[in-house]
Formats: sequence, C-alpha cells, structure tokens
Amino acid sequence: MVKGKFVTFEGCEGSGKSTQLRLLAAYLDKLGIPYIMTREPGGSPIAERIREIILDGKNTAMTDGCEALLYAAARLQHLHERVMPALNAGKLVICDRYVDSSLAYQGYARGLGEQYIAGINAEAMKDCPPDLTVFLDIPPDRAFERKHGADENDRMEKQGMDFHMRVYAGYKRLLEKYPRICAVNCGGTKFETSEKIIALLKDKGII
Repeated sequence: MVKGKFVTFEGCEGSGKSTQLRLLAAYLDKLGIPYIMTREPGGSPIAERIREIILDGKNTAMTDGCEALLYAAARLQHLHERVMPALNAGKLVICDRYVDSSLAYQGYARGLGEQYIAGINAEAMKDCPPDLTVFLDIPPDRAFERKHGADENDRMEKQGMDFHMRVYAGYKRLLEKYPRICAVNCGGTKFETSEKIIALLKDKGII
C-alpha cells in the first residue's frame, strides 16, 4: 500500500510552475516534511533523455501520435524509477506536470482524444493517480506576456497561440471532470499565489 502523498502541478506554458515549486520547496524544508520534487517529462535518467527528444525545437517532423507515446513512455519509466519508490517510502511527491498535461496538450489541443491518451497512460492513471492536482490558472496570452514570449528552443512553446488556447480550454474541461484538480488563480504576485497553494495543500490534508 502506498504510504506517501502524490501532488501534481499543471498549467499552460509560462504559468509560473517553476517559481511556485521553488517557493513550496522552501516552505516544506522549513517544516521538515520529507518530500521529493520531480518533473515530467523527465525526472529519471532515461525519462530525461526522452524529454530532450520531445522538446528539441529541431524535431519539427514529429507526429502527434509519436509525441503522445513518448510522453507516456517517459511517464512509465519515471513512475518506476522515481515516483513509486518515494511514495512507498512515505514521502510527499511533488511533480511538475503529469498525465493531465497529456490529456490537455495531446488529447484536446492535438485532437487525439481523451480516450486514446487514457489508453496509452492506463497504467499511470490506474496505479498512480494523484491525490491532488494544482492547476495554475492563467490564460496563455497573459502567461506569455509575463515571460516575455516563447522560448525559441522549446518545441512545445513554439506551437502558436491558437494551440496554447486549446490547451487552456482542455484544462478547463478537465477541471469540470475531475474533482482532484483544483484551480489556483495566479494573477497576483508570486507570493500571493504561493500562499493560496499552501492553504489548498493544508485544506486537502496534504501537509
């Protein structure tokens, strides 16, 4: 039986996940709570190699199906190497992106469909569902404005605003479908957003 708690963070490009995860890590360190911070795609040596392929801006010929399968493959490896051992040891696992990213990006924005994405991620969705998913809610246009545009070396960021608006709409549909996903408005300062996240984790019994 899994002893730890699994919390995932989701959001569009530029939503501020990296900043909020750093602030949360500082807070958990202060409390002395045992945890690990990890990310997808990546988080383990093999999964990080897959990440390089997915995000390489030169890989413009990658098909949508190949992209989705690479994310699923990286996820399975990451779960086996990093996430499940930490959860079984009773640690809190904080993950930057998880299966909801695949549902929003490839399922909705790419048009592959939720059923297809759920199928290739069945093991992750069945055996390791998040206890809580924090969705940093800010529209892509505002997010990119805040980060001063897309990273030209990041294949996903370069997909165009129409694509990212479909991703955002996909997340909104997931919010309606899965009660474990909680939206946090991050239109204020990074410290105000951090306070909201910590309050949410306390309210849900995570910390």
